[in-house]
Amino acid sequence: MSEQAANKILPGTDGDKYVKYDERVSNESIVYFTRDLSAEGLKKIYEKVSANIKGKAAIKLHTGEQHGPNIIPREWVKDLMNSEATLKDAVIVETNSYYEGDRYTTELHRETLKVNGWTFAPVDIMDENGTAMLPVKGGKWFTEMSVGKDMLKYDSLIALTHFKGHTQGGFGGSNKNIGIGCADGRIGKAMIHTTPGQPNQWDIAKEEFMERMTESTKATVDYFGKRVTFINVMRNMSVSCDCEGVAAAPVVTPNVGILGSLDILAIDQASVDLVYAMKENEHHDLVERIETRHGLRQLSYMKELGMGNDKYILIDLDNNEVRICPKDAVKDLKPFKA
Repeated sequence: MSEQAANKILPGTDGDKYVKYDERVSNESIVYFTRDLSAEGLKKIYEKVSANIKGKAAIKLHTGEQHGPNIIPREWVKDLMNSEATLKDAVIVETNSYYEGDRYTTELHRETLKVNGWTFAPVDIMDENGTAMLPVKGGKWFTEMSVGKDMLKYDSLIALTHFKGHTQGGFGGSNKNIGIGCADGRIGKAMIHTTPGQPNQWDIAKEEFMERMTESTKATVDYFGKRVTFINVMRNMSVSCDCEGVAAAPVVTPNVGILGSLDILAIDQASVDLVYAMKENEHHDLVERIETRHGLRQLSYMKELGMGNDKYILIDLDNNEVRICPKDAVKDLKPFKA
């Protein structure tokens, strides 16, 4: 932990304030979009953002608690891995959870993987064999972050993320998938969630939590360098994370599509922008979850850390790759049906 963190410096503010696109100042990154929520749509997106995936690839996704209803369909992932040459020898990667549940220990975690159908490909629980420390460059809370040791075996990383709400983070996008999902279950996740010596396991919240999580993400993204890519699946978007399994709040937000980018800030910002571009009755619950948890600090802090651009060119793969705006992407959404 850095000296600054030890002195409890104040986190940034305004994680509950949405910044409109024309009020942002940055370069523009490319974000690809399709409304095709299927294995074919996922492959279409992956092909656009896979150029830098080389060597042994790790696919980081949330495999869920037992019988979790909202996780990315296994069939989509299986089809992707079987059809893409760069994923011929790829491995799904996870870490154990910080809370006591279906994934708290490696033994429990492996049983949950079987229950949820993640049996078609190898799954590496990266902290099963210990941890490793990665440097955090430019962080104010950490100088290093503890991750699952096995992560260092891989040459490339695909963050295949189910975008949704999150009880602590407001929303869970690529930043959460990597920042929490690659931190090991005992040391790294504790560094993000808990002030040492406090009885409350979840005492770190709002802006400070967003900043700590983002610094964890930066450690992993910096480790892989250019050999990392990001996909967000905007489907079955409960305000609850997949870690809540069958206890997740019912989905009321319409399904949208799949996004892909080489820029982690751009893809999470675009996903949030698509939510805000929806009609009030469509996005009310998810926007409320994001703002009450001050989750927008994830985006502004990624920008402060130089992790990407919060402006982007949104490319519509369904319509001759024309540039569209978020309003175009969420036009005529259908109400969610389980």
